[in-house]
Amino acid sequence: MRTADVITNATRNAFRSKLRTTLTVLSLFVGAFTLTLTTALGAGVNDYVTKQVATISTGDVLLVTPAASTDTSAGPDAYDPGGRQQSAQANPFGAGTLLNDDDLDAMRDMEGVDRVEPIRQIAVDWVAPVDGSDDDRYQLDVNPTSSIGRSDLVAGDQLDQGSSRAEIVLPQDYVDALGYDDAESAVGTTVELGYTDAAQAERTVEADVVGIARTSLLATGAGVNQALTDAVADDQAVPGQPDAYVIAVASLSGTGEDGAVAASDVDGVKAQLAEADLAGQTVEDQLGVIQTVINGIIGVLSAFSVIALVAASFGIVNTLLMSVQERTREIGLMKAMGMSDGRVFSLFSLEAVVIGFLGSAIGAVAAIGLGTAISSALSAGPLADLPGLTILLFDPVNVVGVILVIMLVAFLSGVLPARRAARQDPIDSLRYE
Repeated sequence: MRTADVITNATRNAFRSKLRTTLTVLSLFVGAFTLTLTTALGAGVNDYVTKQVATISTGDVLLVTPAASTDTSAGPDAYDPGGRQQSAQANPFGAGTLLNDDDLDAMRDMEGVDRVEPIRQIAVDWVAPVDGSDDDRYQLDVNPTSSIGRSDLVAGDQLDQGSSRAEIVLPQDYVDALGYDDAESAVGTTVELGYTDAAQAERTVEADVVGIARTSLLATGAGVNQALTDAVADDQAVPGQPDAYVIAVASLSGTGEDGAVAASDVDGVKAQLAEADLAGQTVEDQLGVIQTVINGIIGVLSAFSVIALVAASFGIVNTLLMSVQERTREIGLMKAMGMSDGRVFSLFSLEAVVIGFLGSAIGAVAAIGLGTAISSALSAGPLADLPGLTILLFDPVNVVGVILVIMLVAFLSGVLPARRAARQDPIDSLRYE
């Protein structure tokens, strides 16, 4: 029997018992449907995070904090009046201690570090157009890590951290609220910021709008340059309190072509920071933690689809074993007419593969259809403020991979029945009643 005939017969034989085959295909459908959706969810979220990293990260900065101590064998550290202060609030970026000026000086002396700027947290009460009334004022949150990298701009330019003029990048939501026709017309204007100083007096400062940024999960609030941060932070600093910082940004100098920062440069600075009891992370490092959590959740969801596939594999074994038993005399006749054991094995193995292909293909197509509709609805509704996010991204490579994996599972499930059919004695098979 030719290979083409084996494939044709295997496809036809798979539907000899339509009900049994249909139930087996449906069990594979559940696994394929779930696995396709979870794979698309992981691809969509990771694609968004990757795009945001490429947008907001320049790749040449490290976020530096005091190193978190995990060694408790020697007991608590002795108090050092000239040492680091303890943070009054929980520090989401690192340890419970704060950086001081000695830490900043140590970083500036490190090889590969071009510039070090401490991040000073400021609180802004409102933003309004210059000469606007009280009704034109809107609450404003300031992103404390604006100096890490770039904003995802709709219009305008990035912040100039070296400028002596106060600059701000406004979120896109503020364009209409502040009375601008569009994002482009807002760029180049001046806004007024109101804040409260350390003496609880109301103060204002003007800032040039240099850009308008898209809403992002990874960079919330307005971006401000160092000049604006210093002006407000100096007014809000408590007199007599020593300088201390939650985090600092170390800008690196690269050794690559055109001064590009290579991975080896980053690793070298991290090693020097570790020797100074400091810890440095890139934006990619911090977002890698987010991706790890996301991948863990998706892995748990995928486990349920794997369980469904395991259950379906027993269905395939049962379906083919029943088929072998029902076709015992037919198998004996085929072998008596000269069909080899290998051809018999291939015939029943291909039946399992056909069942696997049907279940996986139908499940994948259904998942793509439903998932695309759900993704479009979410993009136009709850996720409308996150442009560029496709919550379910169906990568053709991933979809084909799911189908091939399920076909492999089906093939492995069919090995036992196929071997049983191939090893039957033709004389005994012809006598079978």
